[in-house]
Amino acid sequence: MSVFAIADTHLSFGTDKPMDSFPGWFNYVGRLEENWKRIVNPEDTVVIAGDISWAMNFDELYEDFRYLDSLPGTKLISKGNHDYWWNTLSKMNRFTEENGFDSIRFLFNNSYTVDGISLCGSRGWMFESEEAHDEKVLNREVGRLRMSLEAATEEEKIVFLHYPPITTDSSCEEILSVLREYGVKRCYYGHLHAAAAKYAMDGEENGIRFQLISGDRLGFVPLLVHKSDI
Repeated sequence: MSVFAIADTHLSFGTDKPMDSFPGWFNYVGRLEENWKRIVNPEDTVVIAGDISWAMNFDELYEDFRYLDSLPGTKLISKGNHDYWWNTLSKMNRFTEENGFDSIRFLFNNSYTVDGISLCGSRGWMFESEEAHDEKVLNREVGRLRMSLEAATEEEKIVFLHYPPITTDSSCEEILSVLREYGVKRCYYGHLHAAAAKYAMDGEENGIRFQLISGDRLGFVPLLVHKSDI
């Protein structure tokens, strides 16, 4: 039983917004499927840390979730800044239940235990967000991350964010302080692409290991973050 992670799949089966024209994104859906099926087994878990789909609503989302559900393993999905289809947890659960997307779960104010570790996370926050930076939004994201960590049942907690909590030239101290408070040792994040990825923090800072997992950064190969000893 293994845990993998990737972010920024930017699927668009139900919309006309493919990413293939961008550098590094050619045939990204086909590459993702091939790599996923090569390394992920049905008993494994894959965390997708935001920017799942370009869909604006559930109707446009259907084909993207049908694609994800067809891939091996359980998928834990969290919100990104482009996931405009995102809704209340009850409505999203109803959508997956009604359509038989049984392998898809939502990482939203909660956590999941897999093989003795707790998988936690939220969208997070970064000052270059498209939303206006204000205390209300920041506090909301900090609160959601805290709720996820509070729900954790295991000593080892791995956090998945969409926004990077730290880069080589900036940081969100409010998010970082929560990670330190709960003893988080590993944090994976997405959002950064192309030239922006040069600012990614891939390494240890204040006892926490950070790594960028955006799809193009990983070559659309889900990253192994945990493998069972069994």
